[in-house]
Amino acid sequence: MAKKKSKYSFINAVYEGVLKSAVVNRKGEVRIKRSDLKATIENAFITGAKAAASGERVRFPVIGALVRKEVKARKAGKGVNPFTGEPMEIKARPATKKPRWSFPRSLKDTFANKRNW
Repeated sequence: MAKKKSKYSFINAVYEGVLKSAVVNRKGEVRIKRSDLKATIENAFITGAKAAASGERVRFPVIGALVRKEVKARKAGKGVNPFTGEPMEIKARPATKKPRWSFPRSLKDTFANKRNW
């Protein structure tokens, strides 16, 4: 029986990385090196980006979500340069897959509030 692939979770990825590199001292305090924490967070973001590139919507808490968007192909055509009025040739564009970022409503509201400027 095939194992079902679970959705990517940024929080779980960071948590697992921190567990691997955390050290408990004699007082019972959990310590982690700054470089280990940095590497853990970077690896979690890279893994999340790869999951998004495969078509999954990946949510990063508080800062937003990353998703792959299909951009349709465009045929070549003729157009007019809006500044000079000269006719010009518009090149064809193949279909592509591009990353798209969406911000949560709370972050948008924070930037929209003029008192935060």
